[in-house]
Amino acid sequence: MSFKSTIIAASAAAFLALPAFAAGIEVHDAYARSASEMAVTGGAFMVIQNQGGEADRLIGASSDAAEKVELHTHKEDANGVMRMIHVEEGFDLPADGEIVMERGGHHVMFMGLKQPMKQGDMIDLILTFEKAGDVAVQVEVDLERMPQAGAHGSMNHGTMKKN
Repeated sequence: MSFKSTIIAASAAAFLALPAFAAGIEVHDAYARSASEMAVTGGAFMVIQNQGGEADRLIGASSDAAEKVELHTHKEDANGVMRMIHVEEGFDLPADGEIVMERGGHHVMFMGLKQPMKQGDMIDLILTFEKAGDVAVQVEVDLERMPQAGAHGSMNHGTMKKN
């Protein structure tokens, strides 16, 4: 690889590693994963920060990577079993606050993946906010990332952090 090609590749990698910004909304540390290359579902995880000084709400997500994209979380049912549920109303994003989207908690769910998620692939994702509008994010597939230390649970979609 030539020096010029190396510089261009390094610049592109640095650009893609930067957080997404729009109307005071910042998206950091975004990654996606599926349970296996044969899986038809996957999830995206990230930290969404609101630097805009006004509360907002994440109300939707879309991507060409899957037939359907929804906002999901885990909730304990009456029998003490954690279940993944679609959150139609979305997630509050307080002024100067954040939404932590993590395995076993809030996340973006991809259903009907159009192709397998492969390590290092990039997925285009649009996050839709009530006030800020659409925020485009490129999410890297990271099949090797492990859940954060201290989390617990035994669900296939990650671990659950109890409050």
